Amino acid sequence: MPEYEMTESIAPFPGMVDPEEYQHLLEDYSHLAPPSRREVLEGRVLKISGADVFIDFGYKSDGVAPLSEFTDSQGNVTIHAGDVVQVMVENGQTSEGYIVLSHEKAARLKVWDHLEQALQNQLTLSGRVLGRVKGGLSVDVGVRAFMPGSQIDIRPVRNADQFIGQDVPVKIVKLNHKRGNVVVSRKLAVQEEIEARKHITLEMVQPGAVLTGTVKNLTDYGAFIDLGGIDGLLHVTDISYGRVSHPAEVLHVGDEITVVVLKFDASKERVSLGIKQLAPDPWEGVSERYPIGAKAVGRVVSVTDYGAFVELEPGVEGLIHISEMTWSRRMKHPSKVVHPTDQVESVVLDVNTKDRRISLGLKQLEPNPWSTIDQRYSVGSVVEGRVRNTTDFGAFIEIEEGIDGLVHISDLSWTKRVKHPSEILRKGSVVQAAILAIDSRNKRLSLGIKQLQPDAWETFFQSHNVNDSVHGKVLRLAGFGGFVELAEGVEGLCHFSEVPGWSGRRSDPAPLNPGDELDFRIIRMNEAERKIGLSIKALADAEERNRLDEYRRRAAAAGSSFEDYAPGDDRNR
Repeated sequence: MPEYEMTESIAPFPGMVDPEEYQHLLEDYSHLAPPSRREVLEGRVLKISGADVFIDFGYKSDGVAPLSEFTDSQGNVTIHAGDVVQVMVENGQTSEGYIVLSHEKAARLKVWDHLEQALQNQLTLSGRVLGRVKGGLSVDVGVRAFMPGSQIDIRPVRNADQFIGQDVPVKIVKLNHKRGNVVVSRKLAVQEEIEARKHITLEMVQPGAVLTGTVKNLTDYGAFIDLGGIDGLLHVTDISYGRVSHPAEVLHVGDEITVVVLKFDASKERVSLGIKQLAPDPWEGVSERYPIGAKAVGRVVSVTDYGAFVELEPGVEGLIHISEMTWSRRMKHPSKVVHPTDQVESVVLDVNTKDRRISLGLKQLEPNPWSTIDQRYSVGSVVEGRVRNTTDFGAFIEIEEGIDGLVHISDLSWTKRVKHPSEILRKGSVVQAAILAIDSRNKRLSLGIKQLQPDAWETFFQSHNVNDSVHGKVLRLAGFGGFVELAEGVEGLCHFSEVPGWSGRRSDPAPLNPGDELDFRIIRMNEAERKIGLSIKALADAEERNRLDEYRRRAAAAGSSFEDYAPGDDRNR
């Protein structure tokens, strides 16, 4: 139909409508003009009949759309008569004259318009992750979109399956309507959200500020807390005043906790956090709650080589040193007495609030056995005990719990030359000993074993004198003489010069041999130094004198002269 320019200068033909009136007619009946197939229209549902939905969309004829376009994934109808819906005109009409409409195309076109606006304005959309595809994830943002693996999160994701079925924030990265391609990024949306939260959080972060955060990650030394766009470190020592070996004992990833800002480095955006600082310090007033000498009950939380730590209350621990566990000196390890989780009673020995230390004792619950040892034992009495340990200088014998006595190596035997106590005493054996000295002040007890038997040297000196004849066995030789055993444990020395026939020359063989059993004469005795001098020559001389004296006695008895009774060689003496 040709178009005519209607102006006031052109007079209308007879019977024609006035131009102004024609314009009004066009406006009044514009709704009857056929709609564009690229235009999204709104219509009202008139009725649902069978598989069709009849819609009034403002045209001279009503439209009809398939009911299948108004059902969910389970097949449920999602509309009712009177609902307003969006549609687009399809090609052709039905035989009844209804305009064919499509709700699905209208919705799809609307989505693409929405996506284009989101791309242009850098808007954040919500998308549902449908599943994994090669290189990333498939996401529903109204249309199926692709999210590359590198765009899933700000950090590398080990398990992308955790996002399947979730609604996640995304930003449009690329869009091609013609090809139907959409690329989205959760990483950009998360970064934007973090930056927004970070800006707000940084305004609130200052030392002393109390904030709420979420446990993001746990390590051996602490926990990282998401404060909202910025992470803070909650060190394990700042979680509780009590003992916490690992943050996992108290916290779990995802927990929402209240923390206080301890330090904040704005240039490095480092935040140090604490939880225990929100509660009163348990060491305040600890001296009043645990006075020295008072008994305290607590739980053993740790056992070391040097003692055991006992938790008296959350945040307050005391140490029972190994030396304070028993009066006995044979304590090898604290684990012989206490174990972790044991409930123990102890005595407060010292409190140092400045260094946060409390010294505790277990043995103080029992009387000190050294305090009454003078009443229970006396010097000279015989006791029985178990050999606990031997050293180069002696052996320790426990005569009762907490009371050890020392047997010095010199008090093991009167006679035997002892190089080490193990030659006589065996560790763990039960022996008797005599008490030689008691020093309760210094907790020392001197014992002796040889004192249980008579002193062989003392007995010998009591029963022998100089000039006595004795019988002995040569034990060993020295360069100057031989050592002779006179009794068990008693030795004398016979110098080679006291052996008849000794020339004094070193080249000559020794006049004595080990194993020889001979008679000797005692020529010297020193009881203080326990030395005995022996002589074979002196014995022979004495025997000779005795023989001559016998001859003289016989001669005198017979009234005769010495020469009448003595042999010829003796007469010359």
